[in-house]
Amino acid sequence: MRRVAALALMATAAVLAMRPAAPRAALPAGPPTVPVVVAAGDLAPGTVLTARTLRTVRFPVGLAPGGSSSSPARLAGRTLAAALRAGEPVTDVRIVGPGLAAQLSPGQVAAPVRLADLAVTRLLRSGDRVDVLASSSASPRAEVVAAAALVLTASASGDASLSAEGDGGLLLLAVDGPTAARLAAASASETLTVTLAPP
Repeated sequence: MRRVAALALMATAAVLAMRPAAPRAALPAGPPTVPVVVAAGDLAPGTVLTARTLRTVRFPVGLAPGGSSSSPARLAGRTLAAALRAGEPVTDVRIVGPGLAAQLSPGQVAAPVRLADLAVTRLLRSGDRVDVLASSSASPRAEVVAAAALVLTASASGDASLSAEGDGGLLLLAVDGPTAARLAAASASETLTVTLAPP
């Protein structure tokens, strides 16, 4: 009997050994993602984007920023209007083009203004409202040449190390045509500065 039982156990073990292994339980899938182009390193305003300055990472669907791109090739050759930190998504409002223009109201233009004091520019951010003042040695008083102008970009925002050489103190403001003309005339012969206007 013992021999019969042993043979039966051996036969059972052989049958079990030849059976295919049960499939492993599938691992739960992660949340769906989409590709998003980000800065490969710290980039200064005025940087012309190339394949070396960009990389692609994956964001969960729903967390990808509006106006972002999924293809570095589509952004190659475009110019940054504002500084970017490494890993920060490149969105349409950070590059020169329709993204900035979309912030202009009917009848407005984007006017560049270079301030005399770089430190003042570092205090400003996109979306701020500023009054632009012009002063000269010939007049004891400063004149307001633009009131409550919307700041589209500020070249020295955040960190002076991200300012392209020669771009310090440069603002891009949304103003109407006559105000843009006054700013251009004042910048040719007077010193410009700004004060923060109420929102």
